[in-house]
Amino acid sequence: MIQLAELQFGYREGDFALRIPKLEVQQRERVALIGPSGCGKTTLLHLIAGIALPQSGRVRTNGVDVTALDDGARRDFRIGNIGLVFQEFELLEYLSVLDNILLPYRINPSLRLETPVRERAESLARQVGIGDKLARMATRLSHGEKQRVAVCRALIAEPELILADEPTGNLDPANKNRVLDILINYAEEHAATLLMVTHDRDLLGRFERVIDFKTFHSGERA
Repeated sequence: MIQLAELQFGYREGDFALRIPKLEVQQRERVALIGPSGCGKTTLLHLIAGIALPQSGRVRTNGVDVTALDDGARRDFRIGNIGLVFQEFELLEYLSVLDNILLPYRINPSLRLETPVRERAESLARQVGIGDKLARMATRLSHGEKQRVAVCRALIAEPELILADEPTGNLDPANKNRVLDILINYAEEHAATLLMVTHDRDLLGRFERVIDFKTFHSGERA
């Protein structure tokens, strides 16, 4: 599902540099990514999704060499194949909760917005406890509610890969477990892959593999 080889990435300004000799995540695998802030975990997710491009090396995601695609092709591939939960939510504040969840269907013409999709959006919202807020504007949501909207949006197009960046970071214990249950159950039911960044070590027992990015980034392979 995910294959990185001899990957190197850095910013033009600053000292940050990321080097990954090899990383593979198999289809249906549930992997937690841990490590201190600033070590490159979010950057890694962006590279896998094609949001960022490495200076050198190869990134293959779901059998596609995303480093070989142009900007538009990477965007369409990402929307059609990857469910992304951003750390900063990335909701559109002028849209309602429902329209934010359905956003992938608004911006990718290959996805058809039909009645079953709307019903799936409503079902996801109920599962995460925001079913009564579908008409509310994103500006009127708490951080925890925005986080749950982001999770619903990530799953709405039934992706084969979920990349989740601290999806439980703004949630109370009850909603934290509810959201993690939804992500893991979705992965199991859809034979999907889950790669999740977290600082919450209490959650690690729910994953099949844990990558300590600080150790891994120092040269070890995973």
